[in-house]
Amino acid sequence: MIVDERMVTYIHSLEEPENEVLEKIEQEALDTYVPIIRKETQSFLKVLLMIKKPLKVLEIGTAVGFSAILMSEYMPDGGRITTIEKYEKRIPIARENFRRAGKEGQITLIEGDALEVMRRLEGTYDFIFMDAAKGQYIHYLPEAVRLLSEGGALMSDNVLQEGDVIESRFAVERRNRTIHSRMREYLYELKHHERLKTTILPLGDGIALSVKKGL
Repeated sequence: MIVDERMVTYIHSLEEPENEVLEKIEQEALDTYVPIIRKETQSFLKVLLMIKKPLKVLEIGTAVGFSAILMSEYMPDGGRITTIEKYEKRIPIARENFRRAGKEGQITLIEGDALEVMRRLEGTYDFIFMDAAKGQYIHYLPEAVRLLSEGGALMSDNVLQEGDVIESRFAVERRNRTIHSRMREYLYELKHHERLKTTILPLGDGIALSVKKGL
């Protein structure tokens, strides 16, 4: 927990529920321990989408489809989402959830390794939501920048790792040290990238919001 737990609980208490299908999908994910975006992150994402009004969104990491469906609710008419997932057990669940929500025509799920899929994609996206394997963010970044339109936004979730990112690598469990070092490298690159302007927020488990600058 990065922010005081009582404050987070209070903020959660102010949230309005989503539609019934989305609420059910969220609860099912929580009941089966599928990681989905936190309530405060959801709120930030919804407002951001309403400000940005993206027509083309790329999501890296579908899981069971909750965040893609949520984003689709706050995009302009005609907006489309492409989402990438490689975990075979979650792919049919995501497709079924898209059907339940009536979003099959708006959301396209591509199966496969995110980096390999991104390298095959053409054109640009107005908004990219990165919520996949945290140790891979640094490897996804060059393709994300390539695929992002000028003025487009990249939102990276879970970048502060429950606060571990500020610790010495020797204070982090050995099994987490590679992810720890890669995330620190990723955040440094975001803040120093010549094509990006980035802010890092202690919201949820940490959010990095980057905008692609013109040449």
